Amino acid sequence: MAAIGYVTKLEDGRYKGELKTLTIRAEIILVPNGDKSAENHPDYRVFAEGIEVGAAWIRTAETSGNEYVSVSIAAPEFGPRKLYANLGRAAGQDDDSVFALIWNPRD
Repeated sequence: MAAIGYVTKLEDGRYKGELKTLTIRAEIILVPNGDKSAENHPDYRVFAEGIEVGAAWIRTAETSGNEYVSVSIAAPEFGPRKLYANLGRAAGQDDDSVFALIWNPRD
């Protein structure tokens, strides 16, 4: 799976980093959703340059039981489709606060 950027988990619970594709370079930040009032509401809101562009949810892997963050981003540059990614460890990654945005294409 392709890494399309990296984020660092900050001490306040936010994730901050960069989304990188062939045509897009954007600083992004995932902010905990303090207004979450229902189970299906996102755990994080995703912003790029102060504009909300997506959401993220804490999920549990079926096989390992480990938690991960599932990200969904929508922007005019993507047309009618959304970009889906999961936060995970990059190959050779040894910093526990750094996560790769691992592209998760959905057809």
